[in-house]
Amino acid sequence: MIWAVLIVFVAYFISMAAIVYGFKKIASFSSETEKSKTRFSLIIPFRNEAENLQALLESIEKLKYDSELLEIICVNDASEDTSEAIVSEAIQRSRFSIKLIQNKRISHAPKKDAISKAIKNSNFEWIVTTDADCELPKNWLKTLDAFIQKNNPVMVCGPVIYKSNGSFIESFQQLDGLSLQAVTIGSFGLNNPLLSNGANLAYKKEAFSEVDGFSGNEHIASGDDIFLLEKMKKAFPKQVHCLKSKEAIVSTKPQETWGKVINQRIRWASKTSKQKNTASTFLGILVFLVNVSWLAIPFLMVFNSQNLFVYILLLSAKIIADYLVIRQAAVFFSEKIVLWKFLWLPFLYATIVLVVVFGSFGGNYSWKGRSFEKQ
Repeated sequence: MIWAVLIVFVAYFISMAAIVYGFKKIASFSSETEKSKTRFSLIIPFRNEAENLQALLESIEKLKYDSELLEIICVNDASEDTSEAIVSEAIQRSRFSIKLIQNKRISHAPKKDAISKAIKNSNFEWIVTTDADCELPKNWLKTLDAFIQKNNPVMVCGPVIYKSNGSFIESFQQLDGLSLQAVTIGSFGLNNPLLSNGANLAYKKEAFSEVDGFSGNEHIASGDDIFLLEKMKKAFPKQVHCLKSKEAIVSTKPQETWGKVINQRIRWASKTSKQKNTASTFLGILVFLVNVSWLAIPFLMVFNSQNLFVYILLLSAKIIADYLVIRQAAVFFSEKIVLWKFLWLPFLYATIVLVVVFGSFGGNYSWKGRSFEKQ
């Protein structure tokens, strides 16, 4: 038993070291003074987002970008609150061109349907997406434009951070989000991108058409970001980039209850289990095994006490490895790690991983007031 645990932990430590190395390889980018050229169609799908849309729209108005180079397409996905009225009001007073269109369900994936319809109604060559519960930094598009001019990509994956009011549940989500951003940026540094986030994602409309959009994964409700990333890097292996810039960090709203946190993770699991990337599958299985081992070790320490020191060493080493990975991301995002909350993270995360895995066996999850079955 101890040898199996040792192998799992050693593989985990090597993987974390690779992520740290990859993260450091990606240079930070700052926007330059050259004149903006890129024309963006910003797509915002929404459903029952009345409490969030106002903040997003206000952050859009603060964007430092030429209004002639940006159009905003808001896609109403059968909202039952005042979301549509909020967008309609913004249309009247915005300095940008804002369109409001209605989504048409043609698949099992309403968000993908919304994005696809918006792209068909777009006028500009670059598509950029965000979520209705996000806020955008003022230099977001300016930085993205400078990056595009310098690197000539077809897809750019940007950084995302969870906002936190300091409560335990929001701190957990922020730390968990930082770990995902570390993996995202680190995997780009290792030339094998594993993750992306639709809250901060840009791609050429022409490239979207060339890979046939979301075709092939419409049966999976979520995954507008990861599955498109997989298609793009296969079709354009040298032109899928990560934008590591403090000026381009999009902030998103955390879940309010633990039930919603679990449900969100089950939804994520529904798409990540369908990824075709071997490294992603390996890392997912490895993380699961490490967390199962983490919960089992306290019992092993009692019933296999002759190896007590080894178990204590493994637990300590994992805490240090996780801290180094998350701290690196936290420094980039200018966030401080509260030690006592971080020390609980491995225990809480391991428990949530097990709950999500067993919860995903049921195959059902809810999203935006709708129920979906895991495909």
